[in-house]
Amino acid sequence: MRQPGHALDHDLESNYDDGAMTNTHEIQSQDAVQAVSTGYQPSLKFAGSSDFQIELRRRIDEFFRSTGRRERDCPQMYLKTAILIASFAALYALLVFIAETWWQALPLAIALGLVTAAIGFNVQHDGSHHAYSNYDWVNKIMAMTLDVLGGSSHHWHWKHIIYHHTYVNITGQDTDIDLGGLGRLSPHRRRLWFYRWQQYYLWPLYGFMAINWHLVGDFRDVIPGRIGEHRLPRPRGWDLVVFVIGKVSFFALAFGIPLLFHPVWVVVSFYAAAAMVLGLVLSVVFQLAHCVEEAEFPLPRRDTGRIENAWAIHQVETTVDFARHSRVAAWLLGGLNFQIEHHLFPRICHVHYPAISKLVEETCRELGVKYSEHKTFWSGIASHFRWLRRMGMAEESR
Repeated sequence: MRQPGHALDHDLESNYDDGAMTNTHEIQSQDAVQAVSTGYQPSLKFAGSSDFQIELRRRIDEFFRSTGRRERDCPQMYLKTAILIASFAALYALLVFIAETWWQALPLAIALGLVTAAIGFNVQHDGSHHAYSNYDWVNKIMAMTLDVLGGSSHHWHWKHIIYHHTYVNITGQDTDIDLGGLGRLSPHRRRLWFYRWQQYYLWPLYGFMAINWHLVGDFRDVIPGRIGEHRLPRPRGWDLVVFVIGKVSFFALAFGIPLLFHPVWVVVSFYAAAAMVLGLVLSVVFQLAHCVEEAEFPLPRRDTGRIENAWAIHQVETTVDFARHSRVAAWLLGGLNFQIEHHLFPRICHVHYPAISKLVEETCRELGVKYSEHKTFWSGIASHFRWLRRMGMAEESR
């Protein structure tokens, strides 16, 4: 069946005041229903005028009307999904059943890590945001690819879609900028002495993100029902079934089946190689969007307890695009080099981001909203390096 209309979105919006997160087109109705039904109440409000958001939405709607494009259920997205899943299956089979030497297995493990990341960026990400299809069941299946790949679609929904997308770069609210003491990404976090070297040591640690995610992270958050300072509703019913089956499937693929054919040290070594590649790629792509010199890290006003900007303006000014003119980057990264467009329109399939980014940039320029980008992937890397160095060297706020 098709997704319901947006009437239920107002249940979530009612927790915000004038100009605050009135993105009725972008709040997924399913998210609103789940958030309200589990007792979730937004802990932070946004202020300011919604004129920018209204005008931008009008222009984007006109773009789709005039071009005849569909926001979701795009044929090129289905083709990409088939290519990526077939590539994953082929690489996995070659690695587990065919490779006999380390020099055969290592390139396959690296490629498998890259393809796994691409499935996450493209298939799972669009599905979890209901940007893949107009049909709920299709989105759900695509989102559940994360469960097979070692994550949890339930956990991801709350950590990423609810908390990160609502509170981007707000210290204490956005759990994606909290490294748990290993480093400092926000100017509003306390600096520890060893952070002065974080621009060097964090890069290899990024590689462990997926290993932690697979073996520790989901269990650590789901069992106590907390993500940082936020509540995490424990999975129940169908969500619990998916969580358990997903974990069993992943451990069977990563360890169970390979152990039937290879020694333990071989299985663990090449799992680690693939997972390190996966973790590094996932981490870096996120950091280039939010933890760079151009991104803002606002705090609520002390007198009102609100974020000064409207929600849509906040999304733009805390996010940075990179390599917008690279078709290869857009295809492999699921449009996540267009993070501004994604944060404004998470329910639009990423295949449209290169086209609508021109409208978004134009609207920002006309209405005085700061739009930031790095021309290349490597300039984004350099900016993240400088930001890590800056956050490690001094206590500062902005």
